[in-house]
Amino acid sequence: MKVVSGLYYTKDHEWLKVEGKTALIGVTDFAQHSLGSIVYVELPEVDEEYEAEDSFGTIESVKAASDMLMPVSGTVVEVNEELDNDPSLVNSDAYENWIVKIELSDVSELDELMNAEEYEAYCSEEA
Repeated sequence: MKVVSGLYYTKDHEWLKVEGKTALIGVTDFAQHSLGSIVYVELPEVDEEYEAEDSFGTIESVKAASDMLMPVSGTVVEVNEELDNDPSLVNSDAYENWIVKIELSDVSELDELMNAEEYEAYCSEEA
């Protein structure tokens, strides 16, 4: 399982890469491995606003479908449209193939998330 240092992680297996007031969000390597071959990613609309823990889309594999939950509050400013044509990109590299980019509403919400070391420990308990 690959975990990247410098990112934020959720217990729902999403990651955030924060750059100033924006963040890229995707699913972790643990999540994509658990799901198996990803066949569909439902992307939200640009300009949609979400609160932390809101469902912002669905990711489907040959084994299961899972809601993706927004890790922090924010507004969608961009979606990764490449996933419409090739959702399996998430399987090839979960950290390069982000799902949405948001503008953060409340930077302090990041304090509720895990760092790489905490996330690795969390996943080892789940396995």
